[in-house]
Amino acid sequence: MKIYTRTGDTGDTALFGGGRVPKDHPRVRAYGSVDELNSFLGRALTLIQVPESHRRLALVQHDLFTLGSHLATPPAREGRTRPDLPPLPEGRPSEMEAWMDEAEQELPPLKVFILPGGVPSASELHVCRTVCRRCERSVVALGEETSDIQSAIRYLNRLSDLLFVLARLENHRAGAKDVNWQKEP
Repeated sequence: MKIYTRTGDTGDTALFGGGRVPKDHPRVRAYGSVDELNSFLGRALTLIQVPESHRRLALVQHDLFTLGSHLATPPAREGRTRPDLPPLPEGRPSEMEAWMDEAEQELPPLKVFILPGGVPSASELHVCRTVCRRCERSVVALGEETSDIQSAIRYLNRLSDLLFVLARLENHRAGAKDVNWQKEP
């Protein structure tokens, strides 16, 4: 199978399930941002030292691919059916909450804002968190009231929180303190 098709050379792209849109279409921005997040997460996984975080975030990578496939697929309409897609991980946001609760039992209470950084794995997770927030904004910008979109927003919102907590956990387990934000350095 050839990777290149040349069909996007004029600035548009095919959606999964049919139709073409410009490459700067909000739907393309949304699934492209999710793909970017997945790539950053893959890089972070090469550095993560906490085994349970690694295992959980590897699972999240698969979720993000599924999420991206849903975002790349426009709603069904007359003359176009929606392809069969794997289900969105509807229960994962609740699972992520449990993962955060578990991690926070080990962490010192958070009483101030902290700056992104610390050990390399924590720094990468902070980058993932900010990319995740951009993904969320891109999905919101689609402006659709479909269950796929609402599920994606909920998922990404919870994931960004998880990435923050896991970054703190990476620092904590490595013996690196979070850097508190100082209003006047």
